Amino acid sequence: MAKLFCSPARLKLLRLFVFNPSASFTAEEAAFRAKATAASARKELTALLAAGVIRRRGAGRDARYSANRHFVHFDALTRFLRETTVVGPQEVLAALRKAGSLRLVVLTGIFTGVIEPKIDLLVVGDRLDERALASAMRTIEANLGRELRFAAFSTEDFRYRFGVYDRLLRDVLDYAHQTILDKIGL
Repeated sequence: MAKLFCSPARLKLLRLFVFNPSASFTAEEAAFRAKATAASARKELTALLAAGVIRRRGAGRDARYSANRHFVHFDALTRFLRETTVVGPQEVLAALRKAGSLRLVVLTGIFTGVIEPKIDLLVVGDRLDERALASAMRTIEANLGRELRFAAFSTEDFRYRFGVYDRLLRDVLDYAHQTILDKIGL
């Protein structure tokens, strides 16, 4: 897919703008969210601006970029990116493995097509490193082009919440979800 759009940075930036059409970002924010270097993000933003896919408001460091919804092929581009943007379970697990000892990972929301979910990802583990978990989430978000809502619990906390029928856990486990790792024995 990245070859089709010239570079992985351009594809991630396209997803960022197309999947968040009402948001605007500075060049630095766009680079951070797309996990691209500042130089490659500026280069790709210039190319997307020239193509008319995005627009710029302001100048210099204060310039903000947003999707150009009046771009002739915006709807077609949106459909194409939605249908071809897939982050599979193995990619999610690979990103999360650095966060600690994983015991349970459940996908819901954006991954399963559930409308208005509380969260998109449930992570249960032992000795979870918050910084590594945040970095893993940014990696997944950069590939998806959208912000994810997630919840992370220790195994002990999860067992307690599961035992008292916690509403968040019920909302995740009673509706469409995909368990991609289960060492707890749900």
